Formats: sequence, C-alpha cells, structure tokens
Amino acid sequence: MELARKIEILAESAKYDVSCSSSGVENNTRQGTVGSTAVSGICHSFTPDGRCVSLLKILFTNACIFDCHYCINRKSNAIPRATFTPQEIADLTMDFYMRNYIEGLFLSSAIIKNEDYTCELLIKALRILREEKGFRGYIHVKAIPGADEKLIEELGFLADRMSVNVELPSRESLKLLAPDKDPYALYKPMKQITKKKQEESYLPMVVKKGPSFVPAGQSTQMIIGASPESDRSIVKISENLYQRYDLKRVYYSAYIPVNQDSLLPAVNSEPPLLREHRLYQADWLMRFYRFSADEILTEEKPNFNLYLDPKANWAVQHYDQFPVDLQTAPYERLLRVPGIGPKGAQNIVKARKYYRLHLNDLKKLGIVIKRAQYFISCNRETPAGLIKDPEWIISSLISSKQYNTLKQLNTQSTSEQLSLFDVERFEHAKAKG
Repeated sequence: MELARKIEILAESAKYDVSCSSSGVENNTRQGTVGSTAVSGICHSFTPDGRCVSLLKILFTNACIFDCHYCINRKSNAIPRATFTPQEIADLTMDFYMRNYIEGLFLSSAIIKNEDYTCELLIKALRILREEKGFRGYIHVKAIPGADEKLIEELGFLADRMSVNVELPSRESLKLLAPDKDPYALYKPMKQITKKKQEESYLPMVVKKGPSFVPAGQSTQMIIGASPESDRSIVKISENLYQRYDLKRVYYSAYIPVNQDSLLPAVNSEPPLLREHRLYQADWLMRFYRFSADEILTEEKPNFNLYLDPKANWAVQHYDQFPVDLQTAPYERLLRVPGIGPKGAQNIVKARKYYRLHLNDLKKLGIVIKRAQYFISCNRETPAGLIKDPEWIISSLISSKQYNTLKQLNTQSTSEQLSLFDVERFEHAKAKG
C-alpha cells in the first residue's frame, strides 16, 4: 500500500482520540539536535501566550484484534486497514517537522497481534526518532494496557507524556461494550506510571542523568454518551483518577455514533457536545477552583443543567452563601463567585491591601461584571437594580429561548437528563453479561 494511502486511513482513524496535550514539560536532558519541548504543545493546543501549536496525530495501525462496540476500528467493521512500519513513523514525523507543519507527535495504536507486539512496535518507532534522528521534540504516546511492565517502562523513557484511556466511565459499561478488554488491566499501567514517577521524584538531582520518565505526566480519556452513566458518576470517577494517579488531565470525548448497535445511540443521533463542554467546565472547577465532585453535582441532581455552566448553577443553588464581600472575603470564597477566576481573585486580594475596592474597580481587575454582579458586594455596596431571586438570576444569565426550554423541562414529571438510550434494554444486557 502506498504511504499516502496509509496516512489517509490512519489519520482518519486517529481523529476520535482527544487525549492529547503538551502542557507540563519545558525541557529535557535528551541529547540530540532536532526539536524542542519549550513552551510548546500538540493537537492544536494553545500555549499560555496564545500561540496555536500542532502535531502529527496518527495511529500506528487500525488493524485491531478487539471488537469494541463503540469503536470505528473494531475488527468486525468492514473498513480499510493499514499499518505503518516504525521507520515510516519516524520518517513521517521528521518530514512534517522539517517542513514546519508540526511541533510534535501524538502516536496511538489499535492492538495488532497482541499487546506486547504492539508496544514493541511503538518503542521501535520512538527509538528511531530519539536515537537515530536526534529528535528532542514533544512526543505523546498511548500506553498499551496489557503489555508487559518492562515495555511500558521503556516506552515511558522515550516519550514526554503517556496516556492510558479508561475508554468508558464505568467498568460495567466497559465489560459490556468492550468484551475483549479487561477493565482492571486498564488501570494497571496508570498505577505503574504513578509509582515510577514517585520513585523518580525521590532521587536527588545529582543522581538524575539521562531522560526522565514521562516528564509531562499522564492523562486519560473517557467517551461520553456511549453508555448511560450520570454526569455525577463521571465527575466522581474523574476526581478519583486525579487523586489516585496524579493525572495531568482527564479528557472527555462526546461519542460520535459510528456503529449500528442496539446498545449504542442511533447512528443519526447528535454527539452530546454541550454535555462534553459542561464536563470540561466541571473538571476545571475541580482542578483550579477547589470544588469537590460532591459540590458540583449531588445524588438528588446527578446531571448538569445544560443551559447554565456548573459554577453559576452551584452559586444559584447555594444563594444563601451570597453576596460575597470582595473587600473581606478570603481567596477561597472569591473563587466560588461566577465571573471571578483564579487570576481575578488574586488581583482582588492584592488590590485591597492598598485601597478600598469599589464596584467600578472590578472590570480593571479582570472580573466579568455581567456574571459576578448577582453574587457580590463591595464594602456592603451591591449593584443597583438587581433582583435577588435565584430564578430571576437564571433567566438573566441565559437567553430567553433557553430559559423557556428549561422551564418546560422543569415542569415535566422527571428531572432526569434526557437520554438517548433504551435504558431498560441496556440494563438487561448488563445483567445478562
């Protein structure tokens, strides 16, 4: 098969994987002449100074031995198949890099023959890049669950970041929709990477020589909408992953219906993109705003209000804790106010040391007034003309069309998020299997 055709097939197959980012690494100790990891990124990420950076994002092979219901590359699908050689991957990466098309490589793979064989192929490709071609640029590689621990470790010393995709939010769903995969095997590489990173951190700087083990850490991805877990379940799982495995990121991928299957949403249904967006917002709250999963969603209300972002939704539901006086409130309380981010909260804390704040100062401090105004006061002064009623605030924060839709949903007999699934059929299949 011609190389151009391989690229066409395998780049197309790779587009469903969103678990890629290059944040967290600025330099390394690899000896080489080409490439840089300084303040850069991949996968059309954005650096802190606003630059958009890209990568060669590709699968090593889409010839998979597994038959996961939700995957376009499942072995039972009649699609074109292709497999690169390690040399082709290395040559492609260098060719794209030297043409200034990319800043790094994101390499994933389906499972060909078995897990160890697939991992060995990835290692060969990265060894050619690092050792023969002197490439020091950013490499994000997917760990192969089920591969031997020594292979995972060898792969980790060649890459900047590794990701181990948990695929689906719950082990029960994974067992049902990916019967060939061992749910427990998915978490084994995560644990190994975490342990190895901890061991490396204990070594004194004078002992650390040569490349570091996964210097940019690890991440994972969950497919959202292929199984009927609640938003609360997903957020709780993410919180647990951050705490147990020190992940850099959990990525959420709205399921794109590509296979006709009784256990999956219909092929003509829309991907739950807004739900994916709300999950990313909730993830941000946990990582940067000091929210816990139990605060974001409760057992009584386990799904997001799709018309209101999670932070504003929490504030409206806990309106008894507002208004927050910006002159006296601690930093942690300021972070709870919609329209105030970490940088804005820091600006407030710094500014109030030197003078008394007034409402007209807030815009200069980076506060989004049109959102924050319902929840703040300055020296007991509140914005004039605001009605302190949660429902009125909701109607002000969202469009009138969305608000009317929300009211209609609230008057229905159930408060559950609308589902794309025949839940009874899904539960019956899970019980059988």
